[in-house]
Amino acid sequence: MTTSAKRRKSISPPALIALSFLFTIINGTLLLKLPIATQRPISWTDALFTATSATTVTGLSVFDIASTLTVFGEVVLLLLIQIGGVGLMAFAVAVLIILGRKVGMKNRIFIQETFSYQSIGDTVRFVGEILTFVIVIEAIAFITLSIVWVPEFGWKHGLYYSIFHTVSAFNNAGFSLFPDNLTSFAGNPAVTLILSSLFIIGGIGFIVVKDIIQKRSVQHWSLHAKMMVFGTLTVNTVAALFLLILEFHNEKTIGSLHFIEKLWTSYFQAVTPRTAGFNMVAIGDMEEPSLLLTLILMFIGGGSASTASGIKLTTFMVIVLATLAYFRGIKEPHIFRRTIKTEIVFRSMAIGAVSSGVVFVALFLLTITERMPIFPLLFETVSAFGTVGLSLGITGNLSSAGEVILSFVMFLGRIGPLTLFFLLIHNKKESYRYPYDQVQTG
Repeated sequence: MTTSAKRRKSISPPALIALSFLFTIINGTLLLKLPIATQRPISWTDALFTATSATTVTGLSVFDIASTLTVFGEVVLLLLIQIGGVGLMAFAVAVLIILGRKVGMKNRIFIQETFSYQSIGDTVRFVGEILTFVIVIEAIAFITLSIVWVPEFGWKHGLYYSIFHTVSAFNNAGFSLFPDNLTSFAGNPAVTLILSSLFIIGGIGFIVVKDIIQKRSVQHWSLHAKMMVFGTLTVNTVAALFLLILEFHNEKTIGSLHFIEKLWTSYFQAVTPRTAGFNMVAIGDMEEPSLLLTLILMFIGGGSASTASGIKLTTFMVIVLATLAYFRGIKEPHIFRRTIKTEIVFRSMAIGAVSSGVVFVALFLLTITERMPIFPLLFETVSAFGTVGLSLGITGNLSSAGEVILSFVMFLGRIGPLTLFFLLIHNKKESYRYPYDQVQTG
């Protein structure tokens, strides 16, 4: 066996995940630099930033999409969003299935790693189910959104806007063809329900949706599914209530809306940081407590093996449960009559620590390269890490160095900081143990 063949064989699933995203970003950058992709020339860093933002389904943009990209460029953006949301290798396996080719063990392991799937034997069927699920959900949303937008914008623009925003919403990207994003639809129940349902479904993950569909009784759901559904309902409800209260009299956001419209808009702004990135109010006009709450929601993110990023909701819940267990004198945290393994607690703590480190380092570098107030930079950094796409309006004013820094943060946020950690650190099983000793903490 040649050296190159051995090297290819030794590539781990985490490395393949990172390389697949990197491959997509590079190709997206090259396509967006083509003259037919833009209405005016854009720099290489702008193309890289936009391709990274689309592939990592973030939604941050250094320019207005509709006035800068041509239809070709917008289609490239849409393809990057779809590939980035579902996964390049899932599409590759689907192509092999269509062509009647055999799906090798390496590809099966890769899919298992990407979607946190337990079984290797039925990986092919699993990928088929995922793609079918994506097509069905996006088709339903496209049709319902077209019913709303075709009468308003006409057949051509109504259908085009519907397909673009459907793909962007389901994959939690947050890119919009409207200059003001979705602020002109604030309080619109149809647009709110359709788009929010898309990024909630995409954000909780296919495995959870599959568990809910196959096991009608809540008692038979997996612990992960129970935690995701319970956590999503709780966080969304609490966040919506707080935003309603905090922004109720803010004339720049929802203050001038009728009460029902305030409820719809507050709900939308509560669920969009998880990690959709659409906005129905101008983010910069929100009250500071609302911005801080939004920042926390962006850091938490959505579900594992979904189109969302962040540290993930279940990770956050495990950290909270472990903390409460410690204060209650319980050795292992538990929920829904199930005990959470110590290994999962350690992993959750590691994810939280590494993620915080990534945000801190990136923020530190941005304070050097950008002459801007620290809170907008922090907001932008967390938005990039959580692949959310919400901004206080500073994205277009970033320097080339700042764009590169945030591109790297978006990349890490999508593949997961632990994936990078596993690429750099080789796991080593210890056959020994040192004696215990005391360390003063707290």
